[in-house]
Amino acid sequence: MKIAHVREQHAPAGTPWRLAAALDAGGTSWLDLEAARHSLVSADPARAHNSSLFRQPITTLDAHLATGLRVDALADLLEADAEDPMHASVLQFGPPILAPPSLRDFYAFERHVGTMWKRRDMEIPEAWFRLPIFYFSNVSEIRGPGDPVYAPRGSQELDYELEVAALVDTPVRDVNAVRGEEAIGGYVILNDWSARDLQREETTVRLGPAKGKDFASSIGPWLVTPDELADTRSAKGYDLAMTAIVNGQELSRGTWSAAHFSFGEMVERASADVRLRPGDLLGSGTVGTGCLLEIRDESFKRYLQPGDTVTLAIERLGELTASVVERPAR
Repeated sequence: MKIAHVREQHAPAGTPWRLAAALDAGGTSWLDLEAARHSLVSADPARAHNSSLFRQPITTLDAHLATGLRVDALADLLEADAEDPMHASVLQFGPPILAPPSLRDFYAFERHVGTMWKRRDMEIPEAWFRLPIFYFSNVSEIRGPGDPVYAPRGSQELDYELEVAALVDTPVRDVNAVRGEEAIGGYVILNDWSARDLQREETTVRLGPAKGKDFASSIGPWLVTPDELADTRSAKGYDLAMTAIVNGQELSRGTWSAAHFSFGEMVERASADVRLRPGDLLGSGTVGTGCLLEIRDESFKRYLQPGDTVTLAIERLGELTASVVERPAR
């Protein structure tokens, strides 16, 4: 199942998002889930008595999770007849989760980590191979598909980072990796934008990243439930290609299955002695070659500038595109 927040293109400012599910594998045709709920209850009023899913309007995924229901509960709404499905060409897509309570970003791909340490003429620390390491990003600056991004104040080195993120959709604490995998409601593309010059300064004092990272995180275009990926399971991830294209030129290519840590292991680490909440996001870290810091000297020769267009793609998860613009005057 693919789940997305949608509204009509060119809708008036302030038009609320609607929660929708894809009716086809390519995400071309979409079902309004509140319309589906209303149709099913009208046909069989007993549904509202038998299931909390049918007793209240479907608004956003955030609101759905707040009721205690998991993502896969929405599959019951797909029983409705799609008499007037929405076509993707007339829709604007928003972040699949609008206000995640937290975003922990991990460091799970050895090729990327090795490249970063090699730049310092150092080996990967032994601890990295044992511990899924993460930092907390800033959930107040979540962007959706098509939302523009700009370099933060004082930065001239804007970079993309090609990642996948997992959505936790049930409360967990102190779970092992197997149970941790069961706590994931779906996966989404994540662009963990970075200001490399600010990040470089901050890390000299062994703290951070802070302003080098917290200005924007893009997610989308939709959330894909784990069952849609099951047949591609491989090693610690899925045998799905991950690519980054800038201005029509492919710059990055990797595979999710190359991850050193599974998302189950990330959930285990993140939930140690703390409670993960429905809506929390866990980022994988950058796939090997998945940023300009790794490949700029060999290919692109520069960092991102206003006018550039960045498209991240992961098989079965879709494409996430953003335009780089000038930092607006305040």
